[in-house]
Amino acid sequence: MMGKNQELLRKLPKIDEMLQDEHLIFFTEIMPRQVVVETLREVIDMVRREIIDGRREEIPAVEELAGLVKQRVFEEQGKSLRRVINATGVVLHTNLGRANLSRRACESVLEAAGYYSNLEYDIKKGSRGSRHDHVEQLIRKITGAQAAMVVNNNAAATMLCLSALARGKEVITSRGELVEIGGSFRIPEIMEESGAHLLEVGATNKTKPADYRKAFHGEMTGAFLKVHTSNYKIVGFTQEVSIRELAALRDESEEFSVPVIYDMGSGLMTDLSGCGIGEPTVTEALKEGADVVLFSGDKLLGGPQCGVVIGKKEYVDRMKSHPMARAFRVDKMTLAALEATFFEYQDSKRAMREIPVLRMITETGIRLKEKAEKLCGQLSEAAPSLEFMVEPCRDQVGGGSAPLVMLEGYAVTVSGEDFNAERSERLLRKEELPIIARVARDKLWLSVRTIEETEFKWIREAFSKQNQVRWQDA
Repeated sequence: MMGKNQELLRKLPKIDEMLQDEHLIFFTEIMPRQVVVETLREVIDMVRREIIDGRREEIPAVEELAGLVKQRVFEEQGKSLRRVINATGVVLHTNLGRANLSRRACESVLEAAGYYSNLEYDIKKGSRGSRHDHVEQLIRKITGAQAAMVVNNNAAATMLCLSALARGKEVITSRGELVEIGGSFRIPEIMEESGAHLLEVGATNKTKPADYRKAFHGEMTGAFLKVHTSNYKIVGFTQEVSIRELAALRDESEEFSVPVIYDMGSGLMTDLSGCGIGEPTVTEALKEGADVVLFSGDKLLGGPQCGVVIGKKEYVDRMKSHPMARAFRVDKMTLAALEATFFEYQDSKRAMREIPVLRMITETGIRLKEKAEKLCGQLSEAAPSLEFMVEPCRDQVGGGSAPLVMLEGYAVTVSGEDFNAERSERLLRKEELPIIARVARDKLWLSVRTIEETEFKWIREAFSKQNQVRWQDA
């Protein structure tokens, strides 16, 4: 036995010879050579130990060894941030990256990333320019605002706004609007970091204009802040103070002349009441009298992650010149994506068609059912041992937007004899292109609202593989 093992050990290929083999020579050109060499040593050492332990009776072919090397390299060196297929039915899925960009926005990002640009260069004057210029005019045109600027997210917009306009002063806010925006970031904490002082008024369920008036302390008061509670709702015996009412209080006398700031959160640009989403639009907020409006770029707007600031020029200019503005500024790719997104809003019908978030939210039941039936047919052919059915489901907007709104949709459900939904869900996540689905009532659910038809082939291939296994533990 020892003699046979020694003979096998002598036949193990040398590192240099393996690196010159056709199965690896190209691989060393597309991956770091040192990584390939180290992994190859690990694989050969593994085979050597298996021979010594008596667990291997033959030398694996060079092709098999090369395959093991490639597999290990891909597992260890593969991208952490990966594309996935969203089959959850949650349109603005925060964990899956929120808004998909429009085709125009993607093309704009690619161009901005791959080439030099006039990010801070005025081509007409031949001198230094401002990065704000690339989106400000377009945003002003669409929203009707006097001025606009963009920072890296809405929390940054809120902090910058409070620091620039109310540092060292009291900011009056309704007790029922002291939201947590996710990740344990809370309005009171953001306000504290900005240097402004929170003065909460009213009760959790009821706040009245008189509460703001009573809390006003002359020069000690820096602003009225209204926060849209986009990720929760208080229902029942309730009352809140509208932007219109705050603006009326501001205009009541010189004494109350402080900015009315509205943190809108989701940044809805077009009316979606037909889908049950009764949130105010950005333009409506300005018309009702808000001096500064803050909102996210990657929620209902359907653009990149950023915080958009619009409002009166005197206030936005103070924010632009604030030292913190540089720390919160966005890069050229964000600006390129945002400009392309706002470009679509010049025509509301085009925006509904071209911006994926709006298209998914407004997709008709008839269209969703047709889409589900098409996917169901393909999966039934690919995996005949499983049972696929089209069933109605309830989708969500997500992203902390419209929490009470359930979108009527359709899903393909998977079941069958010996079918384990949890195991299937795990296997889908292990695919080369991971598929994120959900399990409910002992079935696997694939909501078609958030699946592109071009992604059907990946789902079909995944279930074809599952059809061939015996449902062992994933």
